[in-house]
Amino acid sequence: MAREAYHDFSNFDDIMHFWAKERPDGPAFDQDGRTTSYAEADLLTRQLIALLRSRGIAAGDRIAWLGKNRDIYFMLYIAAARMGAVMVPIGWRLAPREIAYILTDTGAKLLFADADFIDTAHSVAGDVPANPEVIEAEAARTAAAGFEPVDYTPPGPHDPVLQLYTSGTTGNPKGAMLTNTNLLGLRNAGNEAGLDWNFYEPDDCMLVAMPCAHIGGTGLVNIAIANGVRSLVQAEFSPVGVLEAIEAGATHMFIVPAALQMVVQHPRAASTDFSNLKYLMYGAAPMPLELLKEAVRTMPTTRFLQAYGMTETAGTISILPPEDHSLEGNQRMRSAGKACPAVSIEVRGPDNREVPRGEIGEVCILSPTNTPGYWKLPEATAKTIDPDGWLHTGDAGVMDEDGYVYIQDRIKDMIISGGENVYPAEVESAIYGHPAIAEVAVIGVPSAKWGEEVKACVVAKPGCEIDEADVIAWARERIAAFKAPKSVDVIPVMPRNASGKILRRELRAPYWEGQERQVS
Repeated sequence: MAREAYHDFSNFDDIMHFWAKERPDGPAFDQDGRTTSYAEADLLTRQLIALLRSRGIAAGDRIAWLGKNRDIYFMLYIAAARMGAVMVPIGWRLAPREIAYILTDTGAKLLFADADFIDTAHSVAGDVPANPEVIEAEAARTAAAGFEPVDYTPPGPHDPVLQLYTSGTTGNPKGAMLTNTNLLGLRNAGNEAGLDWNFYEPDDCMLVAMPCAHIGGTGLVNIAIANGVRSLVQAEFSPVGVLEAIEAGATHMFIVPAALQMVVQHPRAASTDFSNLKYLMYGAAPMPLELLKEAVRTMPTTRFLQAYGMTETAGTISILPPEDHSLEGNQRMRSAGKACPAVSIEVRGPDNREVPRGEIGEVCILSPTNTPGYWKLPEATAKTIDPDGWLHTGDAGVMDEDGYVYIQDRIKDMIISGGENVYPAEVESAIYGHPAIAEVAVIGVPSAKWGEEVKACVVAKPGCEIDEADVIAWARERIAAFKAPKSVDVIPVMPRNASGKILRRELRAPYWEGQERQVS
C-alpha cells in the first residue's frame, strides 16, 4: 500500500467494505489450503450476521468460541464486530469448570465450537444458566451460505466488539472489553509517524499461530485485515508449522519467547530459508538476551520488533525497533522499547506520581487502546484504571533518559531478600544461557535470615545433568551475588496456565505452607 494512500478505518464494517471493493480477489484467510478472498469474506460475514440475527443476537450481546485457530472463527468475530455483537474466544486448554465460568460471566447466548471441542461445549453449556445454543463451526459456515445478507447498523467507535479473559494467575479471570477504537486506535498515528513496520505490501502475509483467545492471536488478524493482506491461519503453534509457513511466504508474525526458542533450536531451522520473513514481533514474556541473539543470528535478514503490551491495552503500546537489535547484543535489547505514537508511558511510585528516570516503579499507560474496563467488575476496573484514564499495568519497570522502558517483573512477583528487591525475570535471564538448562523460573522462598531468599526451579535439556553449585556460580558471574539463587530445584516440567505463562504460585506454594504471610 502506498504510504500516502492508507485508509482511515473506524470499525470493522468499514474495513470489510473497503477491501472487498479495493482488493476483491486478494486473499483474506488461508488455512490448510482453503483460501477465502476479501470479496468472499465480506459476503460470508454479512451472511453470518443474518445467521446471528436469526438466533436472536443483537448489538451488545455476547457470543463465544471454543476451539483452536480457525478461519471460520475469525469470520464469526468479524461478523459480530460488524453488527456490534461481542466475540468472546475461550482458551481451548481451559478446564470445563473454567469454560463454564466464562460462559456464565458473559451470559453468551451462542457457543460456536470447533469439531474437536463440540462434546466439551455441549457438556459445559448444559450446566450454565444461560444454556447457550451450541453450533459446530463448519455447520455455521454451511448454514450461513443459505442466508441472504440483512440490514444492520455498525457499532460506534467506543462500543466493545471483543472480550478477552485475562489469564488470571490469581482468582477468576477478568473479561477485558475492547472497543473498535481500542483495536484500531494506534494504526493512524503509526502511519502518520512513518513507522516502516506499520506499512504492508499487497502480497504480505501475517502468520497467525498464537492462540485466538489471546490478543497475540486475534490481534494479528485485526492488523492483517486493516491492511488488506492475507492471514495464514494455523490451528496452533508448532515449530515445524512456523518454519513451513515462513518458507510458504509468511512475511510477518508474532511469537512468545518460549515458542521462539523451540523454532530456532529445531533441527529444521538450520536449513530453513528465512528470507520471506520481513518482521518478527516478539513479546508477552521476558526475552532472555542469549535467546534473542541466537534468533537474530538464525534469521539474519529478518527485522526484529519487541512488542510490549497487554490484553487491557489491546496489545502493543511500546516497540523496540529493529535498529536497536544487534548480533552481538546490547543493553537496549533488554528493554521493551519506547512508547508507540499516540501512547504515553510513565513509571510511577505508590503515590501515583512519576518517579525520576532510572528509578523503579509501576509502568502506567495512557493510550487510545486502553480498555474501558472489565466486564461487570467496576471495583477491579477502578483499581486498574485511575480517574485520569491511566492504566496501571502491575509491571515493575524503569525508564531511561531516552524513554526506553525496562520491565523488571510483575510487582507481585518481586522478591524482597534482606531488604533488597530482586526481580525474578532478571535472575531468570542470567541463568537462561546455562548449557544444561532448558527452562527456568525463579521464586522467593522463606528464609529465617533474609526474610526471603532466591530459589531457581529449572528443567534440564534432554540428556543433561544439572549441578546446583554450577548454576549458582553461573548466575553469580552475571548478576549481583544477592540476586543469585541460594538453591536450585530440578523439576521435570514447568507448570503453566492456559496461555503458557509459568505459574510461579504453584512453584512457591509448597515452601509457604504454614507461613503467616507470603512476603512476596
